[in-house]
Amino acid sequence: MENLKLIMFDLDGTLAESKQPLTSEMAGLLARLMEKKRAAVISGGALSQFLKQIVDQLPKKANLSNFYLLPTSGAALYEYNAGEWKKIYEEQLSLKDVGLIEAAMRDAAAATGLIDFSKPAYGERIEHRGAQVTLSALGQQAPIDEKKAWDPDHAKRYALRAQIAERLPASEFSTRMGGSTSIDVTKHGIDKAYGIRKLCERIGIFESEALYVGDELQAGGNDEAVYKTDAQVQAVSNLEDTKKIIASLLS
Repeated sequence: MENLKLIMFDLDGTLAESKQPLTSEMAGLLARLMEKKRAAVISGGALSQFLKQIVDQLPKKANLSNFYLLPTSGAALYEYNAGEWKKIYEEQLSLKDVGLIEAAMRDAAAATGLIDFSKPAYGERIEHRGAQVTLSALGQQAPIDEKKAWDPDHAKRYALRAQIAERLPASEFSTRMGGSTSIDVTKHGIDKAYGIRKLCERIGIFESEALYVGDELQAGGNDEAVYKTDAQVQAVSNLEDTKKIIASLLS
């Protein structure tokens, strides 16, 4: 792993539990890694979620100039400069696009019978994240245990994704599974592969000099798009696996 110049991580299920802050141990390991190499996080959450879940948990001395944030599945890129996070790009959806996507999500929920919008949820079920619209079956703030129990075999998300994609022009939008209860929609061709390519171009390295670490690299998983790049990949099953990978990089 000597030739690696960039280590990229998925967030939920890889660096932290769903919507939960980094543990102090993980934050410490990530900060130590940033002293040696560039690091990045690419996941479906909005920038505000990244700041709360990741950045706010890092040690004060963390070398943020070596750290990059790619929220909304790579549809945006932020880097730290002069004491603040600066947007490098964002593939923003128009209001018309957002309306089409939301309508498709509601229709798909009704067609599958998997989500009843008339019933209470844990926060918003449809969230507009600028460059992405996310459908969360149980709501954005659902408890982790309920999230994990809702769709352990991915069948519900496969059904929702298929129904949403069927209602949207494939030439205009990309529809994919997000977290354990969510479906994400962005502009066509905007995914984690896009984000990896843009970041590698930005910092002037070959894709093969980047390593991607994620827990959903299987077919249909939210990390699958990474295989469209030349980045090296490392699958993990839980946070402990990620800690071991970072520790090996540090040694």
